[in-house]
This record gives sequence, C-alpha cells and structure tokens, in this order.
Amino acid sequence: MEYKERSYRSRFSNDERRWFCVKFLESDLWIGVDNGSYSASMEADVYAMLVELRRSMDAYLLMDPAYKTALTPYDAGLEAPAILKEMSKVSHKTGIGPMSAVAGAVALRVANFIKQQYGVKEVIVENGGDIYAEAHSDMDIAVFAGQSPLSEKIGLHIPAADFPLGICTSSGTVGPSLSLGRADAVMIVCRDVLLADSYATAMANRIRTVNDLQPVIDRIQNNPDILGSIAVKDDRLAICGQFELRLFK
Repeated sequence: MEYKERSYRSRFSNDERRWFCVKFLESDLWIGVDNGSYSASMEADVYAMLVELRRSMDAYLLMDPAYKTALTPYDAGLEAPAILKEMSKVSHKTGIGPMSAVAGAVALRVANFIKQQYGVKEVIVENGGDIYAEAHSDMDIAVFAGQSPLSEKIGLHIPAADFPLGICTSSGTVGPSLSLGRADAVMIVCRDVLLADSYATAMANRIRTVNDLQPVIDRIQNNPDILGSIAVKDDRLAICGQFELRLFK
C-alpha cells in the first residue's frame, strides 16, 4: 500500500460529521466538522487561507533555508510568520528541528480558522497522519504503520471528555517525512498538537529494531507532556499512557 492512498482516512468518516479534503502543495488536509455547522463556502475559504499561510511560510524559508533543514532546535527570525516562531519554540522542548512540528502547526491553524469563521461545534483536521481534534464523541484512532502486520489493526480509544488533543504519528518506513529511525509508527497524544507532532518524530528517531521499543516507551512514559503513545516495529508494539488499546478487524 502506498502512503499517498491514505486509505486510513476512511476510519474517520461517519454520519455525524461532514468531511472534505483541501490540498495545496505538500499540505493534504482531511477535515471534519459537525453537520450542522458545515457551509458550502467552507472548502473555498479554507483553501484560500491555506494558500496564504503556506506562501507566507515558504517566502520566509527562501530567505532562511537553514530553518527548513535544521535537525536541532532553531530560532526563526523576527520577520518570520508566527507559525514558524511557534514551531521553533516547540523544537527547544523536543530537542529536534522545528520542521518536525509543521504538519501539526498547519492543522491547528486551519482548525482555529474554521472555528473563528464558522463557530463549529466540532472540528478535526488530519494532515498526513497528524491530527488536531475537538470532538464531542469518543474516537478510535488506528495506527497506520505501513507494511507492519499491525498497521490499522491497533489504535487508541480517546474519550470525548479528553478533547481537544493532538494525535500525531511518525514513521521511518512510511511517507516522505525525514526520520532518522526505522520505526513503522510512533503515535503520540498531547494537549498541544505541535508538541505531539515533534515528539512523534523525536521518538521515532530512536527506534531502529524491536529492541528499541520498550526503552522508547519508558522514555515517553516519563514525559509529562505526553498523555499516551503506541510504538510499532515489525510485528511488535509497546504502549503507555491513559488511553485504552483498541483492536480493529
């Protein structure tokens, strides 16, 4: 299965929410809102907002290319868009480059835009496996882990009372994003979606064999920012945190 097919998105779709896709450059967003708040103008408005956001980010990165390639914490310049400054702040906490938080940062910006413009009751934005979710019902989130036999067979049960949350996944074997490890998937859940995104990459960087799973989960368990996690390598998994493991057919 190729990552670009994004078949895992079918697990999000249900009759309680209206779902639509917005794409620009590398950003490929799957967005769900409560049916009562959906408007016919929403998709065009989100697309226009995404284009403006991405162009402002890319314009700065042309002037500061070291930001985009940094593998360690890196501060954006004073003239940088606020989103890049937020990503820099997160990088100092997770210990890796700020671009590790880009998908989560874009998802959060889009979700906030939809809330401000349309007053939605629920909004979920998935961006390449990284999710910002404000939901009023429980959700089961499956882990997409490429060729692992556990891919989309396991996940976390998130009670409605725990939202809003960031639920982000990084992989060393799936997708175009840079990873220094060989994990099939590391899912991280945090209150802050930028932290969840960056921590997922940081922890996936540490997994090269199944023997690395438990040490990484132990490290995650001792991090107060992280509410839950699943790590997958080949046919093995390790889990920690406050959320229940779910098995899927």
